[in-house]
Amino acid sequence: MKFYYSPGACSHASHIALFESGIKFEAEAIDKKTKKLKDGRDFWKVNPKGYIPALETDKGVLAEGVAIMQYVAEQAPAKNLMPKAGSWDHNKAQEWMNYIATEMHKGMSPLFNKDLPDSYKTTIKENLNKKFDFLTTQLTGKDFIFGNQFTVCDAYLYTILGWTKHLGIDLSKWPALMSYVEKVKMRPSVQAAIKAEGLNAH
Repeated sequence: MKFYYSPGACSHASHIALFESGIKFEAEAIDKKTKKLKDGRDFWKVNPKGYIPALETDKGVLAEGVAIMQYVAEQAPAKNLMPKAGSWDHNKAQEWMNYIATEMHKGMSPLFNKDLPDSYKTTIKENLNKKFDFLTTQLTGKDFIFGNQFTVCDAYLYTILGWTKHLGIDLSKWPALMSYVEKVKMRPSVQAAIKAEGLNAH
């Protein structure tokens, strides 16, 4: 398998999942401007959507982080990166992945737009505060979303919460979230992804 990513972007979550799974894979960072691969190929030929993450498998290319993370989890069932299919926890994990994607990821990403008016950024941050409050109620007293079991949901949420320090959002107002981020960050898989993407200095 070959994994395409951009350092520190949402693809970081899938990178963590791959390291956590123990599956052998190659990885290549994509130049966002040129969209050219090291071998000269056009990344648009790999993923017609043109963005990361993307995972080349023997069955074809899989895009969308949520789909990639669930696929990776399925390839390493012994790691329990997703609750067992058919279980209530599996349904809850699907709920979490959708919430993180639509409410946290899409809710936070507009703040990276430097042309966004400050008044709109303030509104976005106020809306995010309510979501941070909700996450606090869910994570207080837990190591991970599903208690003691790390899942791809944690890889995703950790990645998105990690953006706060670059967006002027002070997570210290939510100590449970600060603690959660630090616990996840200490996992060997997360450290491996940080090192692979050259994020140690960030």
